[in-house]
Amino acid sequence: MPFPTSHPALDRALSERGYAEPTPVQAQVLDASYDRDLLVSAQTGSGKTVAFGLAMAPTLLGLAEGFGQAGAPAALVIAPTRELALQVTGELTWLYAATGATILSCVGGMDPRAERRALQRGGHIVVGTPGRLRDHLERGALDLSEIKAVVLDEADEMLDMGFQEDLTFLLEAAPADRRTLMFSATLPREIVRLASAYQRDALRIDTVDRDSPHGDIEYRAVRVLPNQVDLAVVNLLRFYEAPGALVFANTRERVKHLTATLRERGFSVVGLSGELTQDLRTEALQALRGGHARVCVATDVAARGLDLPDLGLVIHAEVPANVEGMLHRSGRTGRAGRKGVSVLLVPRARRRKAELLFQAASIRAEWVGPPTAEEIREKDHQRMLEDPLLVSPPDEDCMAEGRRLLERLSPEQVAGALMRLYREKLPPPEDVQDDAPSRWKPEAAGELRPQRDPGDMDWFRIDIGRKDQADPKWLIPKICRAGGVTKRDIGNIRIFDAETRFEISREVSPAFVAAIAVPLPDGTRIAPSEAPGAESRSSRPRREFAAPGERASAPPRPKRAPRPYAAESAAPRAPQSPGTPPFQKTAPEKSAFEKAPYEKPPFQKKPFKKKPFVQGDRPLAAPGDRPWKGKPRPAGSGPTAGTGPKRKPNDGPAPRGAPFRGKPKRGS
Repeated sequence: MPFPTSHPALDRALSERGYAEPTPVQAQVLDASYDRDLLVSAQTGSGKTVAFGLAMAPTLLGLAEGFGQAGAPAALVIAPTRELALQVTGELTWLYAATGATILSCVGGMDPRAERRALQRGGHIVVGTPGRLRDHLERGALDLSEIKAVVLDEADEMLDMGFQEDLTFLLEAAPADRRTLMFSATLPREIVRLASAYQRDALRIDTVDRDSPHGDIEYRAVRVLPNQVDLAVVNLLRFYEAPGALVFANTRERVKHLTATLRERGFSVVGLSGELTQDLRTEALQALRGGHARVCVATDVAARGLDLPDLGLVIHAEVPANVEGMLHRSGRTGRAGRKGVSVLLVPRARRRKAELLFQAASIRAEWVGPPTAEEIREKDHQRMLEDPLLVSPPDEDCMAEGRRLLERLSPEQVAGALMRLYREKLPPPEDVQDDAPSRWKPEAAGELRPQRDPGDMDWFRIDIGRKDQADPKWLIPKICRAGGVTKRDIGNIRIFDAETRFEISREVSPAFVAAIAVPLPDGTRIAPSEAPGAESRSSRPRREFAAPGERASAPPRPKRAPRPYAAESAAPRAPQSPGTPPFQKTAPEKSAFEKAPYEKPPFQKKPFKKKPFVQGDRPLAAPGDRPWKGKPRPAGSGPTAGTGPKRKPNDGPAPRGAPFRGKPKRGS
């Protein structure tokens, strides 16, 4: 199906780019009426940018061959992220190249002064993020009086990111007779409400088939141990060997950690998160597009609208928060008819959430284990045999050098050296274990833990003991998370002062040893150990339980050590006299010192020393000079008597305007 005619200049640009057939959303947008507003819902990667570029061309150009002199912008395109806005700018630049259009970008992280100077010089189409566009509009740098078309790309994402107030401000500032085109992957209630408020007689176009998932994307769920997620990412990248791969994480710190881990393994990797400046983010995407980097570790900032060529693999290192996040992450691959693979790494604790995500998205994913080192080496062998260096015939110079080499070395030595060179340029695979489905089944209600022989168990130790308040309630989950086992695989537990020893079933012991090779995040180490001896166990007597109907005999209590004064208390007491009641005791005989009467020492009167009079001291008054001592002091007496005005009792408050003679009240 050839492209419908939109505009001669745009048709030539499409043919030069190799666009032979339109996508469903492009075909329906071009078949729609040119003078109506559009509310379009389409899958990610379906060519929405070219679709709204073609849809607004008749409104902007009409019958003219191109644009005139640049002035106030005629079209405004709003995108949620900087990367998407810059990508839309690039797409519209080649699409409108023959029309002489001036396309400006206004995004966060760039120099706002340079953007204001560009807006003052004039432009035909302005592409930007909501926050930066509103800032230019409030400062008077952006003029929306000549706007003929407004495009909201990924409108649902802009509402999720909290840009509703900015969008409302921009739409109200634009002329009322404009065209409003809303493009979104989903149409929630907020989008429909926004469309009804700012669109007139909008034509709704829905090209999303909700009953069937994206046909060009193959979904896989990989069972992985919690402490082997990074190793599983390494093996997945080595197994698929895609020209471009995206690894998604939920936090910026996780992005840093994964980027450093993959770079240490020898991958050409870049990181992408919101904390990077716009220059660094653009540089990372350019490295991925240009082939200088093969892997990009990113947060959800790269989950919307980015079109990366040759991106054949998407790895979810952490389970996405919702269905929309999973679909948009996975939608970076399988674009424009190309095939792609989306892999979710699912630890045991996230299995139920992953199943609910697949069920809500109507996706039938294949549950598999992580690729093993043997599978990766087999893939490397097949890829080497299909390598163009071996398949294509060599030139004469290479053949001559090969003959000289075979004169000195045997063919086996040459082949071995070739294999070594081929493997050295690739990161080595990691040893990972498959969290088998049989170990995922929880214990049934009331089912007892199986009894195993001591010979079927291996002992391990962990650096946590009584001094750390070790308790099996939280030790068992910690051991299960660290080694990827279940509580059914754990046997006896012995807690000591500085460590705890426990048993692990011999069936899962090899996988447990491989899992605990890496220390826990808190620095705790788990290592193989010997069985605790009888001398290391507690000396507390074992409690014996009696049969039903019988009374258990308590173990005998140990005897106390004799008290130091036990000999005196055990001495025979004096016999009582015949007339003494039985409840009275005979007083012991007093010593000669106790019989002597107490003599009070004679009173010695100390001589009175008169204190000398010092200048400035107040002389002591005679006892007769203070007749009121111990009694209420009469009125008018005292050191301040006679000073100040005399007032009669009960003569009312002081007159207004009288001087204040007290402390001011608080707060006055």
